[in-house]
Amino acid sequence: MTDLVVEPFDAHTVLILNRPEKRNALSVALRDAISAALDAIARDETMKCVVIAAEGPVFCAGFDLSEFTRAAADPAFERELWASSDRYHDTVLRFPLPTIASVNGPALAGGFDLAVLCDLRIAATTARFAHPERTFGDVVYGPLHDLVGGAVARELTIGGREIDAAEALRLHLVGEVVEPDALRNATEAIAARVCAAPRDVLLRTKAKALRRAGFAAESPTLDL
Repeated sequence: MTDLVVEPFDAHTVLILNRPEKRNALSVALRDAISAALDAIARDETMKCVVIAAEGPVFCAGFDLSEFTRAAADPAFERELWASSDRYHDTVLRFPLPTIASVNGPALAGGFDLAVLCDLRIAATTARFAHPERTFGDVVYGPLHDLVGGAVARELTIGGREIDAAEALRLHLVGEVVEPDALRNATEAIAARVCAAPRDVLLRTKAKALRRAGFAAESPTLDL
């Protein structure tokens, strides 16, 4: 079973995190698969946007913490882990076309980051967002600050605030909340609206958004 399912359509591609037994934790293999898929999609001139979705009841529980245990005893793997992380964050953040996170359930730690790294977010009523990793490690801060501002970003990353889908909508962290059984169709409707624009316009608008947010230059994971 592949950790990432790639479903291409006429003008967009859906990437589905497929480790439901691990709550879709972002292993090195899964991060590398996401990076490679996005690199390939960026070169496909028929594509206009990407949807990131997930299998099972959890969108993503963050990085696979078992790999950090391995990295502590294996310097070579530790280097691989952080290189994978840096490439993944940079690739998702600076993907040249619009990205849509379809959040079907809890988005925690690095899973929260993944949703925030996307341009648009839609959530099921079962979604919730939190940064539990703040109690033992660094948090990706910049992209969240860009969306919700400093006060709310600090509450989430320093103060330990957790929010459900309804509150995420009020904060405009997500643009729409629907019942779980309506999520797929609602996500497809967003993708269709995005794809109504010409590809070259989407490329220019995404580049403007990245420049305005200050994400024009590559940054290591722990500097974001």
